[in-house]
Amino acid sequence: MVHRIGYIVGSLAGDSINRVLAGALVRLAPDSLELTEIPIRDLPLYNRDDEQSPVAAVTDFKQAIEASDGLLFVSPEYNRSIPGALKNAIDWGSRPWGHNSFARKPTGIIGASTGAIGTAVMQSSMRGVLSFLNAPQLNAPEAYITFKPELYGPDGEVHDEATAKFLRHYMDEYAAFVERVLSSTLPGHVGDRDE
Repeated sequence: MVHRIGYIVGSLAGDSINRVLAGALVRLAPDSLELTEIPIRDLPLYNRDDEQSPVAAVTDFKQAIEASDGLLFVSPEYNRSIPGALKNAIDWGSRPWGHNSFARKPTGIIGASTGAIGTAVMQSSMRGVLSFLNAPQLNAPEAYITFKPELYGPDGEVHDEATAKFLRHYMDEYAAFVERVLSSTLPGHVGDRDE
């Protein structure tokens, strides 16, 4: 069975190293995952006043999350935390109250940085947010990538076998996690919305 996975790149930069990493993850993912980017660039700043009549970018974003079987966050770390654009997207996707699009979606968090600790602090912040949103998380393996541009090609190729092996292993583990979560969240569990 193929699972539709939406991935969100936490940087808006066109030359984002995390977009490069996302391309590699798409290329190395097992056949059981079909990955599609869910863009966040066009989302306005979250404003509670606009919850009841959101712009099309917001409704499209929420629908894309809800149509996904799972979510993968590929993000940099800004000032030791979650980039503002990504946090803004999460706030839109979780609102209005009672319509949290992230609930029960199996999630993975990975990120690249030129620094030695990768995106460890951002990921720690994200885990608290996703826990509140009732979004199950792949806790291991952890993936804090120190980005070296010479290791990646323009179409998602990874030129270093050890790096490719690690990223492939991460995606295999995420695929297995998605299977486990989805098998235990069948309709009828407490908290499901009435249709």
